[in-house]
Amino acid sequence: MGLSELGRFSEPGLLVLISLADGPKHGYAIQEDIGMLTGDRPGPGTLYGAIKRLEERGLIEALAAQDRRKPYQLTPVGRQSLQAELERTRSMTAVGLRRLAVT
Repeated sequence: MGLSELGRFSEPGLLVLISLADGPKHGYAIQEDIGMLTGDRPGPGTLYGAIKRLEERGLIEALAAQDRRKPYQLTPVGRQSLQAELERTRSMTAVGLRRLAVT
C-alpha cells in the first residue's frame, strides 16, 4: 500500500508518519513535531483527519491512553510504506536537482 492512495491527503499523512518514525506520540506532540519540521503546524482537523485515514489503512495504531492523551505508533506496514515513499521521493528529488543543474 502506497501513500498515493491517500490522494490529496498524502502530505499530511506523510508528515504524521515521519513524526512517528522515531517513536509513539500523542496528537499534540505530532502537531508540534510537524511544526518544527516544516515551520507550519497542521490544524486539528488536518491532523486528526490524517490520523484517522492512516489508522483506517493500518499504517498507524493507537496505543492505550495516557491520562487523556492517546498516543499513536507506526505499524510494520506503516514503517514499510514510509520507507518506500521516502525512497521514491529521494529518487524524484535527485532527478529534479540534476535537471535544474543542466538549465
